[in-house]
Amino acid sequence: MPRLDQLLASLGYGNRRQVASLIEVGVATLAGEVITKPEQQVRDVTQVQWQGRALEAPLGLLALLHKPVGYSCTHSSNEGPSIYDLLPPQWRRRNPVVTSIGRLDKDTSGALLITDCGSLVQRLTSPRAQIDKVYVAEVEGNLRPELIEIFASGQLQLRNEPTPCLPAKLEILQPQRARLTLQEGRYHQVRRMFAAQGLRVTQLHRESFAGHGIEHLSTGQWQLLPLPEGHQRIA
Repeated sequence: MPRLDQLLASLGYGNRRQVASLIEVGVATLAGEVITKPEQQVRDVTQVQWQGRALEAPLGLLALLHKPVGYSCTHSSNEGPSIYDLLPPQWRRRNPVVTSIGRLDKDTSGALLITDCGSLVQRLTSPRAQIDKVYVAEVEGNLRPELIEIFASGQLQLRNEPTPCLPAKLEILQPQRARLTLQEGRYHQVRRMFAAQGLRVTQLHRESFAGHGIEHLSTGQWQLLPLPEGHQRIA
């Protein structure tokens, strides 16, 4: 069982000293009872309130972000704007640290999941997970009908890759616009799949990831999601 000050610090409410000082003046309750001892152990973290409010995602955070073009999926400050700049400051202080589930490159927009639950990252990025990722791509040049069969064949080979891509579903929406559904996450995979067929992707957007679409979110907006059963953060 975590100490109350340890729990609050791990959820980003401040460092241990800061939250301990506030606990001592009575701003934390446990099951409705005011707690003034920072060392109080907590059996059920969902029963804690801080400054009159329930704790935010105490069992683990999962959010859906509509990533804009121009933002990287890195915590490094050396690569310009980061997706983490779009999130609440408190989330960025959580421990374990919040991270994206998979990545989108700077030039790609769309659906991105954010979590501080390591087991969920492993589950949704495992090659065996069979998680659908749906992209819409704009390309230079016209899309040929035979590409549908090529992408679905399971024989499309990418440069410097030892094994071919798994079968993927291609829908041609317009002469230079297509929707692609795949279950892999190789490096720059969508761009490389089209490049293997002589087509350069000029615009790429991920419509959904693991069934989570972003049509209701404006660019840069995020939404908290329920944490799947069986997954929990480890403080």
